[in-house]
Amino acid sequence: MSLTRRDFARRSAITGAGVALAGSVGALATAPGALAATETEGAEAEDADATYGAPGYGPLVPDPKGLLALPAGFSYRVLTYSGKTKLESGEFTPSNHDGTATFEGPRGVTLLVNNHELGGPRSKWKHPVPLTEGLVYDPAASGGCTVVEVRRDGQVAEWVGIAGTATNCAGGSTPWGTWLTGEETEDRAGENGMTKDHGYVFEVDPLDKRANQAPKPIKALGRYAHEAVVVDPKRGHLYLTEDASGPNGLLYRWTPPHGFEHGRGKLRALADDAGVLKAPKCYDSGGRFVDDLSRATKIGTVYGVDWVEVPDRDARTVPVREQFDDGDITRARKLEGMWWGDGGVYIVASFARDESPVQHDGQVWFYHPARRTLTLKVLLGVNQDPAKDGAFDGPDNITVSPYGGLVIAEDGDGIQHLFGATERGRTYPIARNELNAGTPEKPSYSEFTGVTFSPDGKTLYANIQTPGIMLAITGPWRRQRG
Repeated sequence: MSLTRRDFARRSAITGAGVALAGSVGALATAPGALAATETEGAEAEDADATYGAPGYGPLVPDPKGLLALPAGFSYRVLTYSGKTKLESGEFTPSNHDGTATFEGPRGVTLLVNNHELGGPRSKWKHPVPLTEGLVYDPAASGGCTVVEVRRDGQVAEWVGIAGTATNCAGGSTPWGTWLTGEETEDRAGENGMTKDHGYVFEVDPLDKRANQAPKPIKALGRYAHEAVVVDPKRGHLYLTEDASGPNGLLYRWTPPHGFEHGRGKLRALADDAGVLKAPKCYDSGGRFVDDLSRATKIGTVYGVDWVEVPDRDARTVPVREQFDDGDITRARKLEGMWWGDGGVYIVASFARDESPVQHDGQVWFYHPARRTLTLKVLLGVNQDPAKDGAFDGPDNITVSPYGGLVIAEDGDGIQHLFGATERGRTYPIARNELNAGTPEKPSYSEFTGVTFSPDGKTLYANIQTPGIMLAITGPWRRQRG
């Protein structure tokens, strides 16, 4: 049933703030410990500090090894390092680590599936994903996923989960224990050196190597520049983000065919046109159409969402996002990470610039499936001085923390952080990348990616994308109450 503009306007008038408060994470400002810059919220922040103390774990301590600054009492361990650590087969760990998820393995083992965002021909990269026999989709492509096994005794092993895919970005885990990896590209066979069409989602099973043989794209989920994937465990819907511009990309929802039951390997067995792929059409509380999510400039903004079917999900002649007229759907720039939590989906729009109606340095939205509403939870103003430590910008990969709130990987300009946000929207730093890839005069720091907790919640894993380093962070984690 469609949610009409009139329905949403009437519902908003009836429910009021109850809709606006859906989810658990509030406003973010650009400075650590800050709250949204209204007088009331500022007073609330001071009250919270007085009651609970400042959020987080204190200031970051510079790392004598020049890799990762952490709060006092925390430590890190390098699990994989492109060009230094090796796979079980003897090749070096591939570069450009991106989206990651953890899975509970047998006998206390933790398994991580790690995307490698490598696009274009293999000759472009020093350490592409090795073309392991039986696991290759397109032998011309550089990307793919590796599986990292962390044993109880601390030993680490790594092997290829899928190869011959391109620009594997955020991805997402499934309730049935597999990983969905998406290609952030629209290259077709014959373009950019490729021998097959790209821009698809593939499933990788970390527990069953045989299930990954003969990789097959899940064409029912569409062909476009994929970022993250999230599964609604109750309704079976899949939500997918697209990082694209000219025009700006879209959020998508895939509805499975009637009678379909999710499970290991079920998605790859679907027909190419199975289910229905749709994009959102949003309305404000007055029933007015919203063309781009950057229009929201106030925390707590709530949009009603209707869904419009994609005409040609395989984009045979026209890219999916270009198949709609401007008045048909709602767009957003840099739609990136997603995570399921609090009964809905947290969705990141990393930034917006001249290609969008309004500029910002990051949004996090919460989509409530039952209410069919999008609520703006995080809004970062444009960072005027990215080279100065203290301000956050460019949220990307995201996870819901077992200690409350969110943990966010920064992919902005200048200094890069992992930072947290409490349920009241208070922000705090967790880590800072100190690996300078530039010069002392013109420093350059790679983004963080793949932020995710271990199944037991004791270890936070994250990647430094370039050159490709997977880190395990441990310390005195505690509930963030403020």
